Amino acid sequence: MPSPRSGARFLGVLGILLIIASILFMTYGVKGSWDFVLQLRGKKLLMLLTVAYAVGVSTLLFQTLTHNPILTPGLLGYDSLYLLLQTLTLFIFGAVGYASIGAFTKFTIEAPLMMAASLLLFRTLTRNSNGDLARLILTGTIFGVMFRSFNSLLQRLIDPTLFTVAQTSYFAQFTSVNVSMLMIGITVMLISTIWIWRMRYQLDVMMLGRNASIALGINYPRLSRNILLWIALLVSVSTALVGPVSFFGLLICALVNACTPSMTHRLRIPAAFLMAALILVCGQLIFEHVLGMQGVLSVVIEFCGGLVFLWLALKRQS
Repeated sequence: MPSPRSGARFLGVLGILLIIASILFMTYGVKGSWDFVLQLRGKKLLMLLTVAYAVGVSTLLFQTLTHNPILTPGLLGYDSLYLLLQTLTLFIFGAVGYASIGAFTKFTIEAPLMMAASLLLFRTLTRNSNGDLARLILTGTIFGVMFRSFNSLLQRLIDPTLFTVAQTSYFAQFTSVNVSMLMIGITVMLISTIWIWRMRYQLDVMMLGRNASIALGINYPRLSRNILLWIALLVSVSTALVGPVSFFGLLICALVNACTPSMTHRLRIPAAFLMAALILVCGQLIFEHVLGMQGVLSVVIEFCGGLVFLWLALKRQS
């Protein structure tokens, strides 16, 4: 069994690397006014850290809930619902109305819808299937297909100009920062951190399975429902800040599972955040300040995440 020192040493190394990467991100290649540059890059750094926490921790919680290391919240149709809401807003209000809707208003509409979808899925888990997670995932997949089909229909109905505007929200972007949305994201991140950290030991027990968890005194239905709601809220934050990122969480959790000396959530939760933040900050530093925007970070992340997904799927089959 690994010693507590090995886990602390692992987190310490990740923390030091993240601090070095953050300093380089803030200072590399600075020209002109330091006040302006530090303010601009500081907002981007906070946005990257918030997205790293939301994506990494939500995927880790989802894998704990489903007891499967190759699943992500995207399977429940959250990303598809987000894209549908963007296209539906454009279809109803047009480009001018879409641009005039504030980030806070959009978040207060999208987040409750995603949480309502989670509660609807939770009912299929508890009432009709006796806790069958396969049915939950299957239902989520069907919802995702339905949302994508409806989204494709709306794309055919809107004019090409609106379709061009809609396409900008279909891909993750790490270059622009919405300050209002960033403040909401940081608030959600701080509140969720308190709840998730308090539940870390119950999450460890949950990894033993439903029956074992109930036998050990865990209120499994209530804990599962609360986890799904927090997952929906964290996915809402990340998609509202940068757009949908399908495989990034899978990539992070695969690295955390491979590198951490222990499978306890006391170690894996901070490791997921630090690992995700390190990749995002280093990636954005390279693409934005070293390569001069000669590439898109989200494309590289999704490509690597897709390869990891295939590797994990083939590994499980063998």
